[in-house]
Amino acid sequence: MNIVCLDMEGVLVPEIWIAFSQASGIPELRRTTRDEPDYDKLMTWRLGILKEHGLGLKEIQATIAKIDPLPGAKEFLDELRTLTQVVILSDTFEQFAQPLMNKLGRPTLFCNTLEVAPDGGITGYKMRCEKSKLTTVKALQSCGFDTIAAGDSFNDLAMIQASKAGFLFKSTDQIKADYPDIPAFEEFGALLNAIKAAL
Repeated sequence: MNIVCLDMEGVLVPEIWIAFSQASGIPELRRTTRDEPDYDKLMTWRLGILKEHGLGLKEIQATIAKIDPLPGAKEFLDELRTLTQVVILSDTFEQFAQPLMNKLGRPTLFCNTLEVAPDGGITGYKMRCEKSKLTTVKALQSCGFDTIAAGDSFNDLAMIQASKAGFLFKSTDQIKADYPDIPAFEEFGALLNAIKAAL
């Protein structure tokens, strides 16, 4: 039995931190897992910037409320879910993702949790598990699933490489150049066809 594992940000929806960087006028917050492979380092750095500027969950959620899925993402997901099981594996946080999941038709999402103070300040975060995407793919495989994975960033590479088929989608030129053996696509139709061929 197959299960497709998809990254969320950059694949189905715009990058939340980039949108918040634009909304807040803080260019440093544009850094994502496309730029920084070490997620803990990236998040610690982000939380430091938020604290420095007195920004918290409420401000980020106000930006997220205005974000729509990438054009064609919901249709892609809807069709894919008629063919096979799909799970979204994301390093984002449930406090960020829920409004976006509503706009995508409530697909299954495995993500992390923010630690939020009573005043709305983000004090930390709790990862669902270590190396969450790879760990989840390995767990699904241990249950008898064949995984097919797609993502755009450094933190997607392990799940892509561990799956029976894996694809880069809307990735960076650098990642595509560094991993020429992974098929790379820019359009949902092409990705859908590649997944269909792997099912």
